[in-house]
Amino acid sequence: MRNTRALAVAGAAVAALGLSAPAAVAWDTPSNITALPSVIARGGQLTITVDDCRNGGTATSNAFSPTQLSPVSGGGKGNEGARGGVGSGTARGTATIHSDARPGSYDITVDCNGRRMTKPQAFTVIGGVRGGIGGSSTTGATPTDMAIGGGLVAAAVVGGGVFWMRRRAERNI
Repeated sequence: MRNTRALAVAGAAVAALGLSAPAAVAWDTPSNITALPSVIARGGQLTITVDDCRNGGTATSNAFSPTQLSPVSGGGKGNEGARGGVGSGTARGTATIHSDARPGSYDITVDCNGRRMTKPQAFTVIGGVRGGIGGSSTTGATPTDMAIGGGLVAAAVVGGGVFWMRRRAERNI
């Protein structure tokens, strides 16, 4: 029974290694897509960095227009010895998030050297804020709410004044 389990585990390990081997020898395949900041507001600028994209490429997403990735000078110097200079290098680009992008998570697809890679949920767009008078007039407190709140504040001020005057009069007795 133990031999059967050991044989099954060894077979699974060999199968996993066999399936991952083609990916290990595929040179010039983009890897490690990084989007900074990972949480961004509409209209903000997103920096996209891709490893193993030495000739540059294009990054696309539903939240921004296609963005050119340019090679970063000196980006592959530290990795060239490990791979013999093939597939090394980093590319970077800056994308501007659409002002009408819906809040939520977005994928980034990168096309480098004729190869594609997608990073799911690479960044999150958050909703913008409504500042100024326009934000307070369309949502939030109504004129009735404002009147009630103002009345409560006025009652608190009057009540505090009466309490303070009574305490002051008690000291004089």
